[in-house]
Amino acid sequence: MSNPPSSSPLKAKLTIAAIVGLSAIAFAWAGGWLSPGRVSGGEMVDSLQNNTGKIYPGLRRAHTKGICVTGHFDANGSGSALSSATLFPAGTVQVIGRFNTGDSSPYASDAQTLFHGLGLIFFLPDGEQWRMAMDHTPIFPVSNAADFVALQVATTPDPTTKKPDKQRISTYLAAHPETKAFLDYESNTPVPSSFANGTYYSINAFRFTNASGQTRLVRWQFEPETPFTALDKSKLSSLPPNFLFDDIRNRLSEGPLRWHLILVLANPGDKTDNATIAWTGPHARVDAGTLVLTGSASEQEGNCRDYNFDPLILPKGVAKSDDPLLAARSAAYSSSFRRRAKEGPPTVDTLSLNEKNGGTK
Repeated sequence: MSNPPSSSPLKAKLTIAAIVGLSAIAFAWAGGWLSPGRVSGGEMVDSLQNNTGKIYPGLRRAHTKGICVTGHFDANGSGSALSSATLFPAGTVQVIGRFNTGDSSPYASDAQTLFHGLGLIFFLPDGEQWRMAMDHTPIFPVSNAADFVALQVATTPDPTTKKPDKQRISTYLAAHPETKAFLDYESNTPVPSSFANGTYYSINAFRFTNASGQTRLVRWQFEPETPFTALDKSKLSSLPPNFLFDDIRNRLSEGPLRWHLILVLANPGDKTDNATIAWTGPHARVDAGTLVLTGSASEQEGNCRDYNFDPLILPKGVAKSDDPLLAARSAAYSSSFRRRAKEGPPTVDTLSLNEKNGGTK
């Protein structure tokens, strides 16, 4: 086993709050070098900063509030039929990760944007790593960097009203049915009440190649053993500002939490280059093993602020697909990481900030 480094809702009527939260969520998937226009990761980060109007030195530009987790992955050997990656032979590898919400402010209440994310790093034999950045939704609101920029522009608050312009948002959605479809999905789908009982999706497809040279396109998801319960959206205003983070810390203090890594094989005709489109109908599924999380720590104590969950840090046997968002995400993550690293560590932990300020912006 390799050791890790030591440091390191909405139907026809859309609410302004939902679309603003969406712009922050979208950051985690946009940036990079796409044609035409060659939009850089730095330009994507700039567009997000212009939208939010606020920078918190030393912290992530989006998904700012998070908590570090540690554990291991117990592979059962079944994944080796699809990929030669050293994660898949039966055995155990060490894992670190980070749960996060979707807001770009460390002061935000956990109920402010109903988004859950999970980043993971698997420390594989021979010094390899596999890094993942996942959402609790199986689809994403935009498919390319140009649309990401358009979304930032459409949702940027008016300097006078301090709120986005409804007509500008309506115009954007009329031109981007895929974004409206994502918002409709969010409106009609129950939200997990905890980080512990949600499924986390790769969103993008990846190319798996096994030892015989056979290649298949795969999306994956981590499905929890913890029974699903839905968040009661009618009671959001009464919840403590850190209810998600308090919950995960309490659960982990009582014992390990487990998710099964399910590899979902693409069918002929599935879109593998567009993260806004779900794969529907029956699919072959392979349970490759169990993620076991055993501990948690603040971002300062656990050092996960110092990790970049770049989805293109991949082991041999796994490669990017034809989805342009993968290179985009990688470039944006890198730009955000360089900025916060240059600024130095924040003086206080994100959760401490939230507690001090009562969970409001």
